[in-house]
Amino acid sequence: MLIEFNVKNFRSICETQTLSLVAGTGKELQNQNTFPSGLTAAPRLLRSGVIYGPNAAGKSNIMRAINFMQKFVLTSQALQEGQSINAAPFLLNSKNRLEPSEFEVTFVQDKVRYQYGFAVNNLRVTHEWLLAFPEGRPQRWFERTFISQENRYGWHFATKTFNGPSHLLDIWKRATRQNGLFLSTAIQLNNEQLKPVFNWFQQKLAILRPGLKINMQSSIDQCASEEGKKRMMEFMNAADLGIHDINLQKQNAKTITVKFDAEKSVSTQSVAESEVTTVNFIHKIHDTQELIPINLPEESDGTQKLFAIAGPWLEVLTKGLILFVDELDTSLHPLMVRFLINLVNNPDVNVNNAQLVFTTHDTSILDTDIYRRDQVWFVEKDSESATKLYPLSDFSPRKKEALENGYLKGRYGALPYIGEFKF
Repeated sequence: MLIEFNVKNFRSICETQTLSLVAGTGKELQNQNTFPSGLTAAPRLLRSGVIYGPNAAGKSNIMRAINFMQKFVLTSQALQEGQSINAAPFLLNSKNRLEPSEFEVTFVQDKVRYQYGFAVNNLRVTHEWLLAFPEGRPQRWFERTFISQENRYGWHFATKTFNGPSHLLDIWKRATRQNGLFLSTAIQLNNEQLKPVFNWFQQKLAILRPGLKINMQSSIDQCASEEGKKRMMEFMNAADLGIHDINLQKQNAKTITVKFDAEKSVSTQSVAESEVTTVNFIHKIHDTQELIPINLPEESDGTQKLFAIAGPWLEVLTKGLILFVDELDTSLHPLMVRFLINLVNNPDVNVNNAQLVFTTHDTSILDTDIYRRDQVWFVEKDSESATKLYPLSDFSPRKKEALENGYLKGRYGALPYIGEFKF
């Protein structure tokens, strides 16, 4: 379960911006759109959240930030000594471009709340920390701080709660490079206690960014079994696509690679064989009841995207994942977007408390019948061109306020400035 995400000094983000999935005190849609966390500090969490804002305001950078954090946790131990971290600080003032980028996430894994974060520049991790709340009270399991004046790291370990013989702690510390995370390194060296934290990033967090083609293999794999194909059929036809069946055909394909040797002025070619799967949707001709197959690339862009996203979406719901999606509405009709959101917000379908955070320009879903007031967020640029993320609840809207109308009229900000254009 995701509770909160914080990011500072990353791309268009200057000061700390916070995205919270803690439910407010409002009772609207409480049984549908929220679920009990089991935590005293945050009794109920939101199943989903949506972010609005004009182009270039920083919506995608919120997604890039959580993506950077996940990727760095999973791969930092593989960086070679001296290899750049490729941090991306806010560049539009002289102070921030020299400061580290900072990321922190609070979440629940295996019924324990964790608060983990780190700060990095291009050269090194400057700060890393982990707090655990196994009994509701904070335990600072470890903290690592770079002391620039002494050119070394200061370390703190909670010896009573962070288990491990002292000689192992020394091994883990020495093995942690300046451009790598202690969390990632300790996991690589078989630390058991930190596995729930690492596993949350590896197994619970899923991110779909725009411009990245969704791999259809997950949806194809779902159709490989009768039960899986039945779920896929129910998913696709719930969106009223009129598909009678899904047919998979496997065939061998040859890939020819040609290489040219400039010195010898000769070319060589190699042939590799691989198995590919062709997806056909079976449609019924209404007047004759004849069945006709249509190859997936011949279907509409919306149908192709819905099929591609169906497998991952079902996996998110089945495994109770936290899904971040940038520009969910791309190539999808607004009603299709509503359909996907309602699956996450439906407690009868989302029995494992999956969570969804997405960006969109589709204002038709800015509706109190779909979203609580604490589920809606906006981004806009301030006078220094820095991204500001803020919730709709800051404006104290009425329970049944016409949110779409209020947003388009500028009540909540986060609208593009449209100037005049003359030839």
